[in-house]
Amino acid sequence: MSPSLVDALQALVLAQAAPETMSWDLWSMFLQIGWFGKFIFAVLGLMSVYSLGVMAERLVVYSRAGKASRQYADKLRDLLPTGKLGEAVELSHTLKRGHLAKVLGLAIGEYSRGVEALQHHGPRDVGGFDVIAAVNRAVERSSLRTVNDLRRGLGALATVGSTAPFVGLLGTVAGIVNAFQAMAVTGSGGLGSVSAGIAEALINTAFGLLVAIPAVMMFNYLTNRVEDMQVDITDSANELLDFLMKEGREPGAAK
Repeated sequence: MSPSLVDALQALVLAQAAPETMSWDLWSMFLQIGWFGKFIFAVLGLMSVYSLGVMAERLVVYSRAGKASRQYADKLRDLLPTGKLGEAVELSHTLKRGHLAKVLGLAIGEYSRGVEALQHHGPRDVGGFDVIAAVNRAVERSSLRTVNDLRRGLGALATVGSTAPFVGLLGTVAGIVNAFQAMAVTGSGGLGSVSAGIAEALINTAFGLLVAIPAVMMFNYLTNRVEDMQVDITDSANELLDFLMKEGREPGAAK
């Protein structure tokens, strides 16, 4: 047998024995994944869309809240010294998206009602009371509600960031099990026979990390934004209480 014929036969045998290669583009690898892997892909896709929606919605809410709060704080500096408390309350309703407007507007309204109640006797009058203490309680109530509204959606974002890698890992484990089962059925051994299946399976883990990393980063960023706004609420409320206590003193009351 001539050497050229032997070489041709060897090439034919090797071509038949070589495992079928897979295309390494993302769509082709997705099509070759089993039904469970595609189900994991769908779950991760929904988690990604939801987390992106929460990120966008919170960024818009925080941007509007910051803008409205700055406007309210600027106008409040002119209204309080002139005693226009009613206009300050009405302005808080107009700029109700701002976190400062929600808290300070309620506090000013509570102060106005408290001062008016002390000047009149009603049918259920219980005597004198501390107006500033009532305002302080109103600030605490409104602060808790406002901060709770600002944190809306952050818990779900943290859940996506912490669970997405494990969801992807579940698909990877299932894909590796299927790859070894296929190896057992065909009777072929070696890394080359299962490398394609393992590569397909690892896509789920990569997708899970791709979903989790932005979610965790944005959760930390948005949490810091909420903490900054909470500090603004506390500082502004304390400044308002100091002003109301000094403004409410009668002339000649200083000792």
